[in-house]
Amino acid sequence: MNLYGLIGMPLAQSFSKKYFTEKFEKEGIADAAYELFPLENISLLKDVLATQPGLKGLNVTIPYKEQVIPFLSGLNKEAGEIGACNCIKITGGQLTGFNTDAPAFKQSLLPQLQSNHKKALILGTGGAAKAVLFVLQSLGIEYAYVSRSKGAGFTYDELNKAIVQEYPLIINATPLGSFPKVDTAPDIPYEYLTADNYLYDLVYNPAKTLFLQKGEQQGAAIKNGYEMLVGQAELSWQIWNDASL
Repeated sequence: MNLYGLIGMPLAQSFSKKYFTEKFEKEGIADAAYELFPLENISLLKDVLATQPGLKGLNVTIPYKEQVIPFLSGLNKEAGEIGACNCIKITGGQLTGFNTDAPAFKQSLLPQLQSNHKKALILGTGGAAKAVLFVLQSLGIEYAYVSRSKGAGFTYDELNKAIVQEYPLIINATPLGSFPKVDTAPDIPYEYLTADNYLYDLVYNPAKTLFLQKGEQQGAAIKNGYEMLVGQAELSWQIWNDASL
């Protein structure tokens, strides 16, 4: 039995286990299983590897997309450039890290991207935000980070009408608004959003977060992270089953 799984914390609302279990059933893949491995500390990854000899691949989610890197044997070029890993291929005891967030995000973002979306705000600075940044750079879109503390980019307190109109593409790369805390949202001045704005939320559950609801009320284009999750899952499956990688 080939085993695959997800590491992170918490994992109670995981998309991946349900998706892969249904995929295996639908496609008649009888020799595969997908399990959750909630880790209170990334160092516990060693225990998972030691007790699961059939493990062929892992997905990585919050908060370990960056912390997992020192535990890997190597990174592919794209994951190395991004500085975050959300997919691990295990071959002969060697762990190779990949990033499927970036290509999946790009594929999902493009259909609603308009010519005026030349500048973007990235809400959050974690591993998911790094994949977003990589994609924006590849598309030639200028960007600024938004975080709670002063650093590169803006703080939430600094956002105003001029900024949200200058940066019409706004991407939530934080977990704010995800189930079960559905009454939370990034603290941006929603009242200044217009139909020129495009709000993209990496959160997929609920399908329409408070962040997206507030944007929609102002006429902005909106999109959640469901397509991105499906895309990164399928890319992970390709990586795990490609003998050339």
